[in-house]
Amino acid sequence: MSLPPSSAARRRVHARRIEIEGFLREDGLLDLDARLTDVKDQDYVIASGLRKAGEPIHDLFLRVTIDTQFNIVGACAVSARVPYPGGCETITPAYRQLVGLNLVKGFRKTVGEMFADVRGCSHLSELLLSLPTAAIQTLATFRRDTEDTDGKPFQLDRCHALETTTQTVLRYYPRWYRSGD
Repeated sequence: MSLPPSSAARRRVHARRIEIEGFLREDGLLDLDARLTDVKDQDYVIASGLRKAGEPIHDLFLRVTIDTQFNIVGACAVSARVPYPGGCETITPAYRQLVGLNLVKGFRKTVGEMFADVRGCSHLSELLLSLPTAAIQTLATFRRDTEDTDGKPFQLDRCHALETTTQTVLRYYPRWYRSGD
């Protein structure tokens, strides 16, 4: 299912793409490579000059290396195309501060505090916010979601459909279902 057709004629003028790929490294760690691009469909004039239609305004990259507990053990940011060359890309070393954080324990709040306003690039920081769920999906490649473990499956009580009082949990994870009474 996709979005319904627009109720009015329209013309695309901007495209933002976010792509995240997960890799298993030979040392057992995982790399998450993320990229954000912003492209205009028409020539675009900004203070630093003209950007031709189709030429990226932003082309930004992040890599975080994590262990199987979602701890960040390595981080790198690259600003390949930016609207203000000589300024924007100077913040990328700050993203090494991600090392030591955990992607699923308060990560989004911490990122918001660490890189707020002039302490970070709003676009790189926005890209970071997609990493926790991408990390979960990457690690899930190696685990069955119905694996019988001692603890409650990680995904339960982390989204609307998998709240443990729902019919979805009763159907797919009956052991962990709890009535809403």
